[in-house]
Amino acid sequence: MITITNREARQFMLLKHGLLGDYKLIGKQGVLNYVRQTGCIQYDPIDICGRNAELTLQSRVKGFTKETLYKLLYEDRLLLDYPDKNTAIIHRDDWIYFSRSRDWPRRRAAEHPEMQELMEQALAIIREKGVVSPDDIKLESDFKWRAYVVWSSGKNLSASVLEQLYGIGELVIHHKDGARKYYDLTERYIPSEILSAPDPHHDDFEHLKWRVARYIGAVGMLWCRPSDALPRMTAETRSKVFALLLDEGRICDVKIEGIKDTLYFRAEDMPIMEQAQENHDFPLRCEFIAPLDPFMWDRKVIKAIFGFEYTWEIYTPVVKRKYGHYVLPILFGERFVGRIEPIVDKKARTLTVKNIWYEDDVKPTKATTKAVEKCLARFSRFNGCVLDGGLPNELDLG
Repeated sequence: MITITNREARQFMLLKHGLLGDYKLIGKQGVLNYVRQTGCIQYDPIDICGRNAELTLQSRVKGFTKETLYKLLYEDRLLLDYPDKNTAIIHRDDWIYFSRSRDWPRRRAAEHPEMQELMEQALAIIREKGVVSPDDIKLESDFKWRAYVVWSSGKNLSASVLEQLYGIGELVIHHKDGARKYYDLTERYIPSEILSAPDPHHDDFEHLKWRVARYIGAVGMLWCRPSDALPRMTAETRSKVFALLLDEGRICDVKIEGIKDTLYFRAEDMPIMEQAQENHDFPLRCEFIAPLDPFMWDRKVIKAIFGFEYTWEIYTPVVKRKYGHYVLPILFGERFVGRIEPIVDKKARTLTVKNIWYEDDVKPTKATTKAVEKCLARFSRFNGCVLDGGLPNELDLG
């Protein structure tokens, strides 16, 4: 077992995510490299100051634009909208690892001729018309669809049928217009050698081990405890999975000063761990972090290592919110110094800071304020906006 200091743990996590020192991820290739290393980025349609996937990428990919992600998804087709860690974006080559996720709803649908008939109707329309949205297909049936499917869109039967076909791999999302999805046949966009590739996992348990290792790599380090970053499983199964991954040399265990539980990281990240143990002083850099950033998937790990407690309060009743509706953590150097609530007015093309809160033990210096302002200016450009008002003195500075 490796034993490291708290600072070395912080540096490992930040280096792993490309959030420390000079940018290592640049442009379109930087996006692909990051998706490769993290496995997936969660997609969320809410757009207050950029959607979650865009916010995740802007914080570590130099020169990233929203158009870059759109092109990789819907023009180059190297990335895919696909369920992984909830609704997510994955690399196209990872399609083969999810055949088990597609098999179960496919078998479920095969048990009900009414479902099969509706799906065949939708596929026939798409083969003839091409790209469609739910509004382009009008399906009718008395069959109680939602009781038997994994993928459903409320009471809209046509949308649910398309989602079911997407879930079993017959369709891909061709593009999105805001939150509206447009679908087309998978075979038109994913190479045949990928579609015909065999399942890499010979049983469900091997697939589960792969997912656990994948999510450990996505976060950087995780412990063998219940975690929002891990698939649901019993404590016994979780312990068995971690033990086997450790025995197989796919993960390494690490003890961090001040933290009781053992944490684990992927063996392939050992060079990053060794770099963190060199205790370099990296150039200070300020970034705003996405609410559902892979870095933040296990917020208890973040609290243990960084001493920063974060709750995404978007679904918290207003009277119970401590901070705000859509608040982003502020990372400066090797620590979280606060949180910020930026709001974009798309019509006026302006970005306003509704509030900013520094941590109780952070006294904003000129260097801190300058770094936040510089980050805010870059963040405004990322949103195609002009900064309206900057960081006025009347804002709550903690």
